[in-house]
Amino acid sequence: MAVLKTIKPNFLSGISETGLSDRKFLPYGRQHITEQDIQAVIDVLRSDWLTQGPAVPAFEEALARRVGSKYAVACSNGTAALQLAMLALKIGPGDEVVTTPITFLASANCAVHVGAHVRFSDIDPATGLMDAEALQKILSADKKGRIKAVIPVHFAGQPAELDKIHKLAAAHGAEVVDDACHALGAAYNVAQREFSIGANDHSLMTVFSFHPVKHVAMGEGGAIITRDAEILERLTTLRNHGIRKKDFENPILAFSHKGEINPWYYEMVEPGYNYRLTDIQAALGQSQLERLPHSLKRRNEIAECYCAFLAEYFPDGGVQHLHRRDEVFHAYHLFVVLIDFEKFGISRASVINSLRQSGIGTQVHYIPLHLQPFYRRVCRTGPGDFPNAEAYYAKALSLPMYPELTQNDCRRVIAKLSNILNGKGDF
Repeated sequence: MAVLKTIKPNFLSGISETGLSDRKFLPYGRQHITEQDIQAVIDVLRSDWLTQGPAVPAFEEALARRVGSKYAVACSNGTAALQLAMLALKIGPGDEVVTTPITFLASANCAVHVGAHVRFSDIDPATGLMDAEALQKILSADKKGRIKAVIPVHFAGQPAELDKIHKLAAAHGAEVVDDACHALGAAYNVAQREFSIGANDHSLMTVFSFHPVKHVAMGEGGAIITRDAEILERLTTLRNHGIRKKDFENPILAFSHKGEINPWYYEMVEPGYNYRLTDIQAALGQSQLERLPHSLKRRNEIAECYCAFLAEYFPDGGVQHLHRRDEVFHAYHLFVVLIDFEKFGISRASVINSLRQSGIGTQVHYIPLHLQPFYRRVCRTGPGDFPNAEAYYAKALSLPMYPELTQNDCRRVIAKLSNILNGKGDF
């Protein structure tokens, strides 16, 4: 999937100067639903299957094909996908899992839910991504080999240093499960070879989310990508109550006296979960998946537009966007800027509230996990433990990012932000 060549689009080429969104509230993210999407859902509603029907495997095949991987296992949401990945690795009590403090709760909670202990690895504050050097120190300190998995997060849609992280994890005997809930369609280059997120040699499993603000919106939904047939088998079993309908352990119950499989028979081989995806969601997802290339192109154009306006309105660099790594194709789920609020003499809350009054929605991604009450108690973490994550958090603000934004929308967002920060009051 050759995508890196589109890394620097002409920021004016694909963004109209005006549009309907100019007259509307601009949320930080939103879904885009077309008549094609609606018809796909209607077709399922009129069919014989609302769940456990043909739409789910059709979506899985389409997703695997789009990513360029061998297998895709769809499930109810990205959180369930992360937990299934931990279960598939048989991670449990006594094991440890490393992830970044700058991510959504689920990236760490998935380890807690299987009884494992969470370790945090600090970030590169310029990118928000897991820092490989910080990870190396954590792995080196694990003398008893308790760390069984590393979960890097492709934060905001930018690929982490997955090749370096994989090399470190593999040397330690740990598996990599990359959280790509922001990064469907992203790619990176290593030694002049291109890899897609979800189709590479640097992780055993890749997790995606299909929440409404993501690139593919299904209401809720998730998926795990893998190239490993044994992992595939465990994932599909665990998402459906631990039920298996082959390789039976009790042939007396499984077969008739003539040797035929009893059509109603199944076996629960281990406790699983009802983490299935419905056909309604799968049909919507497959329709949305067809527009993924357009969404990625538009998001990159919008990002370039923002960058140009930031340079125009903040020539001194007072507001900066997250650094984009060389040789990556960024999926731009989020567009995050870093603002020194103390320097401007205004609180982040005041900026967010003032922008909202101007019809512009923003968000903060994320409150560092090591500062959450649960992890402070369980992991005994606190302020100062991960200074890069805390420095990033103090300045971060996510601006509107979705394909329907216009050039005027981008200018409006940056101009309003400039007015507010500089106390001009025109908002």
